[in-house]
Amino acid sequence: MTATSLPRRTAIRLLQRATMALALLAPTPLLAAESAPVTSPRVTATLLSSRDAVAPGERFQVALTQKLAPGWHSYWQNPGDSGEATRIEWTLPEGVSAGTIQWPTPKAIRVEPLVNFGFEDNVVLPVEISVPANAKPGETLTLSAKATWLVCEKICIPEEGAFKLDLPIAAAGTVDTAAEARIDEARAALPKPAGFTGKLTAKGEDKLALTLPGLPAGASDVRFFPVLDTLIEHAAEQPVENGALTLTRSTAFKVGTPATDGVLTFAEGGNKRALALSAEVEPALLQAVAAPAQAPAKVTLPPPPAEDLTIWLALAFAFAGGLILNLMPCVLPVLFIKALGFAQVAQASRSEVRQQGLLFLAGVLATFFVLGAAVIALGAGWGFQLQSPPLVILLAVLMTLIGFNLIGAFEIGGKLQGVGDGLASRSGPVGAFMTGALAVVVATPCTAPFMGAAMGYALTQPPGAALSIFMALALGFAAPVVALSFAPGLLRLLPKPGRWMLILKQAFAFPMFATAIWLIWVATMQAGADGALAALVAILVAGFALWLVGVTRGSGRALRAVAAVAAILLVGATSAFVIESATPSVQPTAQAGTDAPGVWSPARVVELQGQGKPVFVNFTAAWCITCLANDRVALSRQEVKDAFAKLGVAYLKADWTNRNATIAATLAEYGRAGVPLYLFYPGTKGAQAEVLPQLLTPETVVSAAERAAGREVKTATAR
Repeated sequence: MTATSLPRRTAIRLLQRATMALALLAPTPLLAAESAPVTSPRVTATLLSSRDAVAPGERFQVALTQKLAPGWHSYWQNPGDSGEATRIEWTLPEGVSAGTIQWPTPKAIRVEPLVNFGFEDNVVLPVEISVPANAKPGETLTLSAKATWLVCEKICIPEEGAFKLDLPIAAAGTVDTAAEARIDEARAALPKPAGFTGKLTAKGEDKLALTLPGLPAGASDVRFFPVLDTLIEHAAEQPVENGALTLTRSTAFKVGTPATDGVLTFAEGGNKRALALSAEVEPALLQAVAAPAQAPAKVTLPPPPAEDLTIWLALAFAFAGGLILNLMPCVLPVLFIKALGFAQVAQASRSEVRQQGLLFLAGVLATFFVLGAAVIALGAGWGFQLQSPPLVILLAVLMTLIGFNLIGAFEIGGKLQGVGDGLASRSGPVGAFMTGALAVVVATPCTAPFMGAAMGYALTQPPGAALSIFMALALGFAAPVVALSFAPGLLRLLPKPGRWMLILKQAFAFPMFATAIWLIWVATMQAGADGALAALVAILVAGFALWLVGVTRGSGRALRAVAAVAAILLVGATSAFVIESATPSVQPTAQAGTDAPGVWSPARVVELQGQGKPVFVNFTAAWCITCLANDRVALSRQEVKDAFAKLGVAYLKADWTNRNATIAATLAEYGRAGVPLYLFYPGTKGAQAEVLPQLLTPETVVSAAERAAGREVKTATAR
């Protein structure tokens, strides 16, 4: 061995070790048959395929996998007393079909005093995919799925994810051994066919007997998980005697088929077993329904419920609601800025002021028309767009840029003047129109008195009548500005233009900044820390793009074009980042009212009323300014807390910050198209709910609490 060979061999060994170290440090690649993960602090979800390649006519398994953080759980097809089952919507090529979810055995998860049915730790939900026989080898089979799930610990957070798998079509399928083993293990643990049929019969007034002829004699820890959520009280004990379970009939009992399915779990010889059970239903039970008193009905007080409105009264309500909407804190800054514009041009041209007033009206009408058409087409509620974190972030960016423009940090050129400096003066026709549009945009988080009933009525009418109600709302909203532009006497009350206008214009930047901060907070509540990061990045990039375009304004055409293209690409990339990062995963906000409000569900209301407790339900959202104002001025006041405590009021919150079909349906039942909605149920089983006004005072809430409790209580009134 030569002296020169030693250093050479040493160098080779070091290089090999460094290569191995880098390989260990490199991120582990996904399985070839696994989608990109959708992650949150609570869940990591993927779509897994048992095949790397598929053959024509083949059937194979895929699975939605969920890795849950410790302490969190998701839900079975019947979620129990609360919750929502995982759902998958497929987008598949022609001829390809997807089966239903093959549900694992659920666990009974006790969240006092409720019991939920669901899963913890690692969840695998298999689904069978069928490939048509005419699929062509050499092409790609694309499986696209959108899944939604609810994950809960002490709070419940709705989440969703989009998944995509591209599988080549080949003459013969290729098995992904690791993925298939994982899915097969999950399928092997699915409930086995029972091999016998149960029988469900009535047992007294509020009990059911589930006879189990094939239950082993030594079975213990027996529990029945029904697929039907209107069959039993899920939290009730299920004692077993002589091969039959005693179940407590649901307060919302209803069975519509002669057989009902579920999963029977028990322990035998130290081993846990799960059987897929079908039970015959006693014919008498098919006719039985819950007593009407078990389900709380509703009654609405003034303003009248939507079903009592006529089209003319709804139009009047909408106009009145639009007028009052001008007083909301999210709208006042924009209207004051428009008034400043009138003050500047009033001395020179009355006709120009009138023209700007009409163009402001046109902007309001056009924007309300678009918003109303979207609400009607989607069947959504007022403020529905603020349930989208990317749109909330877009509004935060807009408010921030307007604020910086108002203090003179930059000027926006002619085509964009209506969104910037032109709001205050010399904006011209485009600026007046855009001011009206902007006023509507910033008003969407607010709801005014009379407006809720009118919007709820609109959603029950044909499109033409519904749009007419939105137009009446627009006319009421624009009326003060239009009246100011056409009333010479009012214009004479405005001061002459001067330095005060510049100071006031700059002062109005700070409400815009405050609105932007609030919107960033809303995005954080909807999408967590990722939502806040996305909002801050979007504001940074938007400011940089505007600066880049402005700083090259006096340069040559080529440089301006390069700057414009760079700004567009930068904004486009940031938009993609915002859409990907700001996925809805809302955490309910801490309520400003009484301590630790419970999570609302219709079943929870029924249960609390059955215990003799008055129930206050707050339908709210983080993006609803009116809701937050009511929390501060009424629900957080000490006299309200004291009254609730003394009267034993149960306080529940229905959080609509992100979409929730159950909440939306309840709002519609009460003739509301959006939040807030406040309901007070008396502490009597089945008693009707009182609908409180949309603007609360402590006295209003305390009086409603006294009525719900059937007595009065003396409280100290804050001065």
